[in-house]
Amino acid sequence: MRFVLDASVALRWFIAEERSVSADAVYHRLVDEPESFAVPELFCYEVFAILFRVHPRAQETFEQGILPLLRSGLLRYPMTDAVASRAARFVAAGLTGYDACYAALAEELDAVWLTFDSRAHARIMAEGVSTDITSGLPAGW
Repeated sequence: MRFVLDASVALRWFIAEERSVSADAVYHRLVDEPESFAVPELFCYEVFAILFRVHPRAQETFEQGILPLLRSGLLRYPMTDAVASRAARFVAAGLTGYDACYAALAEELDAVWLTFDSRAHARIMAEGVSTDITSGLPAGW
């Protein structure tokens, strides 16, 4: 099984007040099995922007914490016609454009989107492409 990693998960690795057992478990599995993970191309930019809003050492954290993970073997997926088409359907279901891209990529790859955004997950729960890891990791983790 492949997992699509949401920025909300990665940010919890570097913001002390947001630490989470679930996020830490995702990090350890990503380090051990990078090929089991994918991110849309917007992930890098989203994490970068948020770190610069909230982290006192944003550039250092991005360079030392995120960039090595991006080079580790996880799939960095570009925006394609197929992903854009799928994302438009998720926007129509109530997701933001960013969240729709994560959900669309999960659907495209027959994967599961790991997120802490419980509202986004609730809007598309019936689609079976997302897991709100606030309440735990997906079955079979």
